[in-house]
Amino acid sequence: ICEAITSKWSNGVVEGHVNRLKMLKRQMYGRASFELLRRRVMSPLA
Repeated sequence: ICEAITSKWSNGVVEGHVNRLKMLKRQMYGRASFELLRRRVMSPLA
């Protein structure tokens, strides 16, 4: 906690990527194959 207050570095970008991946997994649940999920994850505009 002290490091988070005193450091200028942030994990915001990484947390954003994790949230995006979790959202894609929720949207794709039960819909299609792993191949479609892989294409959605790799697509920059998905």
